Amino acid sequence: MFPPPVSGAYVLVLRLGRALVLSVGRLGRFRFPAGVYVYLGQAGGAGGLRARLGRHLRGPARPRWHVDFLRLHAQVTAWGWRTDTHGPDGPWECIWSQALLQRPEVFLPAPGFGASDCQKGCPAHLVGLHTEQVEWLPLYLGLEEWVVGMGEGADG
Repeated sequence: MFPPPVSGAYVLVLRLGRALVLSVGRLGRFRFPAGVYVYLGQAGGAGGLRARLGRHLRGPARPRWHVDFLRLHAQVTAWGWRTDTHGPDGPWECIWSQALLQRPEVFLPAPGFGASDCQKGCPAHLVGLHTEQVEWLPLYLGLEEWVVGMGEGADG
């Protein structure tokens, strides 16, 4: 299953095998414990979800976005999407971030991560999990599609 070339919102589950201190562009340096992270984003423009998720799955040649700095060290273990960018209360990435941060198994690893242009005041668009279990994410977030592993490739 690969995403369509349309605008939408997406979720990347990343597994970091070892703890590290990471410089995230101008955002600063942060300590990331080994474990599972969930990045929340949206894609528009040419290629939409297919192009953006394809880039994330391949891994960046050069870091451009905050998530690229983490992606250089972490593996994608699951990913999913919706083919719309906004829910009833704003962008899905913001709705998801704010909902996830209310859960006890979720923590904020790097304030501002992925949210430098956020209009809703999100603390970040990256959260960490105190658990390896992510099976609950697609239903909880209302995703249309969910792929475990690298899938068949986002390039089609």
